[in-house]
Amino acid sequence: MAIETCKLTDTEIVWTDITNPTKEELENVSKLYDLNPYTLMDSLDPDHLPKYEEHNNTHFFIVRILQHSQEHEQTVRELSSKIAVFYNDNFIITIHRSAQPIMKEIKNHCIKLGKVKSAAGMAVRVIWETLHSYDAPAFELSDEVDFYESKVFLKKNIPADMIEGIYYLKRKSGLCKKLLLLTNEVINSVRVEDPDKPALQDVRDLQVKLLTLYDQVHEDTNNLLNIYLSLSARKTNDVMKILTIFSVFFMPLTFIAGIYGMNFEFMPEVTMKYGYPVTLLAMGIIVVIIFVWFRRKRWL
Repeated sequence: MAIETCKLTDTEIVWTDITNPTKEELENVSKLYDLNPYTLMDSLDPDHLPKYEEHNNTHFFIVRILQHSQEHEQTVRELSSKIAVFYNDNFIITIHRSAQPIMKEIKNHCIKLGKVKSAAGMAVRVIWETLHSYDAPAFELSDEVDFYESKVFLKKNIPADMIEGIYYLKRKSGLCKKLLLLTNEVINSVRVEDPDKPALQDVRDLQVKLLTLYDQVHEDTNNLLNIYLSLSARKTNDVMKILTIFSVFFMPLTFIAGIYGMNFEFMPEVTMKYGYPVTLLAMGIIVVIIFVWFRRKRWL
């Protein structure tokens, strides 16, 4: 476990940042700050979704920060990392399993520069930095949607494996949207004093913006998936249409060939001098009639 402790500028508020703690180490922290044991259990759960609670005059919330990866994330744990925060008027504790660069950003810009004077203000800053991790991926997902749309609409031959990429796109945007919706409860539950209200409003505005972006990406992905399936079905229908047309042309010809291919001794046409060319002519006339009929029906 790595523990970093510092005080907010010109205050007695202590910020304790804990990385990858064990259960026993958290219990020691719990005794020192009188933290609720149930919230500690939540802070240890790597799959826990965003939430907000209050116990023993201490505020507790969980947010999830996006992890940038080239892999196709399938679960909340693969897509994001949890940050648990405890705070009251005297202290703020942040707990996370892996080292988070945003903690250094907060320390450099808020602690050293003295921009934050309260634990609630620090909590708002953590939420803001967490939400900011969703910003760039939203535009990346939007660019991916545009890329797949150009493939669907501008190329004649659509790759068969493209549906896999659209699925992962839909999955990631849906998970991000769910996390942002749950984070909204945390944002609405945090209470700050007047100096920190502008910062909290910025967080609300950022959350609304990101939720709108991911909602649009998710909707566009669903539409793109439906269009892709429709085009695939249309392509299959076109193939079946061609096969049906060929079968319609050859069906009467096969029927005639089948009749004259029977091995009966007494067949009147067999002894006719011009039986073979007459039969071929009849077949040709049938093909022309079928072709004209198809053209009049606009099936060709």
